[in-house]
Amino acid sequence: MDVNNIPKTLPRHSATFDPYTMSEIRRAAATGIYDIRGAGTKRALPHFDDLLFLGASISRYPLEGYREKCATDVWLGTRFAKKPIHLQIPVTIAGMSFGSLSAQAKEALGRGASLAGTSTTTGDGGMTSEERGQSKTLIYQYLPSRYGMNPDDLRKADAIEIVIGQGAKPGGGGMLFGQKISDRVAQMRNLPRGIDQRSACRHPDWTGPDDLEIKIEELREITDGDKPIYVKVGATRPYYDVALAVKSGADVVVLDGMQGGTAATQEVFIEHVGIPILAAIRPAVQALQDLGMHRKVQLIVSGGIRNGADVAKALALGADAVAIGTAALVALGDNDPAYAEAYAQLGTEPGAYDDWQEGRDPAGITTQDPELAARLDPVAAGRRLANYLAVLTLEAQTIARACGKSHLHNLEPEDLVALTIEAAAMARVPLAGTSWIPGGGGF
Repeated sequence: MDVNNIPKTLPRHSATFDPYTMSEIRRAAATGIYDIRGAGTKRALPHFDDLLFLGASISRYPLEGYREKCATDVWLGTRFAKKPIHLQIPVTIAGMSFGSLSAQAKEALGRGASLAGTSTTTGDGGMTSEERGQSKTLIYQYLPSRYGMNPDDLRKADAIEIVIGQGAKPGGGGMLFGQKISDRVAQMRNLPRGIDQRSACRHPDWTGPDDLEIKIEELREITDGDKPIYVKVGATRPYYDVALAVKSGADVVVLDGMQGGTAATQEVFIEHVGIPILAAIRPAVQALQDLGMHRKVQLIVSGGIRNGADVAKALALGADAVAIGTAALVALGDNDPAYAEAYAQLGTEPGAYDDWQEGRDPAGITTQDPELAARLDPVAAGRRLANYLAVLTLEAQTIARACGKSHLHNLEPEDLVALTIEAAAMARVPLAGTSWIPGGGGF
């Protein structure tokens, strides 16, 4: 046999030890430290794309195009607050801090949200004049770090969000590297300039739901009972966490799935802790229903919301509103191909850049570098965000009308089917073409 004539087989790569995994092993071996990055999970997970709507035909009656109204507004905080929030659309801007984002980015978020008739959220580190000045409705995040927290800003806010956990890192604290702690950030957070900081993973003055109830009452007292009190949890044990938040007195529960982003944390958190938002919504809704509080305590869900179909599906599964973070930054201009050359100089490319903690964002969004931040025009970026929010709303309305609904909140699980067994089990809707809902057990 002539060995030179034997056909060559192609190299076969391991599915377990793929090229990225092996590069991470080499990096860990060379540095002795774990990898830290921003953004959200990059692994494939069951998501809203695994669900489809059942539009109306004969057995259901659709609404006629744009001639029949489909309302989109939502009230938040109607349980106890004297001044609940009324938004024109059920899409809100999630908490992203000044520090992780530039002042220009915070201003742009406020401008865009106000144009669209919705709210923004401060994130860790306190309230900036740019965001408060441009946000018609501003939610103040109350985090374990207490960075920048003061009673005056609590009273200036329109609602307060107590952050217990975040979808990208439930059980873990936040990070902000020294290169992003400018003089202004240091002053707002009472930190030394240029020194890495890490926020605590739990609040210093309570350890459970009884203490949470006391904290909620303290915040109501500080704000004269005017402001809705939100409680935000990372999606891990949604049934019990939502039930305990409700029993502690929350007006609104925010549930963040593992597709949600972060400014910076260990990649092992992002990829391996928490559950997808698709798996978390129905247990959360079940907890509210079991307590007789569904629609009385509002549910906001976040983590990977990208388009109007995602919004409509989240609402059909029982949420009252959604929150967006990563998508909002993309709308502002993050990861824009116009900066491809600059991203290449950082060793990455548009769509893959997630080293937000380094503060070298060419788009001027996730940075404290004055020269880079000046690249972002808050007025133009705000208009882009408002356009994006308008499209999300129009898309969700289009779907709702096709299902015969006169309000987005009239969408329901009966309007959905699943393409995969996993999605059917998580969302508790039938597998397409069948009446079968896998699992059938409790939450």
